Amino acid sequence: MNSPAVQIETFVVGPLQTNCYVITCGDDCWVIDPAPWCGKVVKALHKQGLEPTRILLTHGHGDHIGGVRKLKKAFGSARLCCPRGDEYMLADAKANMSHIFPGGMTTPPADELLEPGQTLRCGPAEWVVLDTAGHTPGGVSYYCQAAAVVLTGDALFAGSIGRTDIPGASTSQLMRNILANLIPLPDQTRVLPGHGPASTIAAERRNNPFVAEALGRA
Repeated sequence: MNSPAVQIETFVVGPLQTNCYVITCGDDCWVIDPAPWCGKVVKALHKQGLEPTRILLTHGHGDHIGGVRKLKKAFGSARLCCPRGDEYMLADAKANMSHIFPGGMTTPPADELLEPGQTLRCGPAEWVVLDTAGHTPGGVSYYCQAAAVVLTGDALFAGSIGRTDIPGASTSQLMRNILANLIPLPDQTRVLPGHGPASTIAAERRNNPFVAEALGRA
């Protein structure tokens, strides 16, 4: 699944079965989308002697940010990195749709606000921030060409796309960004989504009905 330089471990966490990813490259380590009840992620990091330098969010919904406080408590130096367009969700349980859970879920303020087009470095590996807004106003994906992998959050799933029948979402914006920023990636690029199984760009271009319909109209 991984290039020799980039290791990615998947943890399925919480009642909504959110995919939380731990990326290691060289001496560096990131955690992507720490869901609520992410104790097993913290335990795994301690067991492996890993100290994450960044906690990256693909978007601001509660099932992708609910474990931030636990991670911050365990690894105080980890920088919370949030897409700028979703910053408002971090402190607002209604905006991040976690108000349906007792007490809701919020996070400390972001240490770093991310913009599409930025390049981040995990060890020697470069990751590009891609604009995949539409499921949320600021949603992003993270693409590493060297590892041939893209983490798509809730933008693109195996055979599906993120919900757009929720506040702040836009079907047209999401499909426009998927077609512009994900589908043109190399065929072999592995798609690691926020929920469900992994896929590839080639498989989604060929089999995803939402993508096929949009491509037919393009």
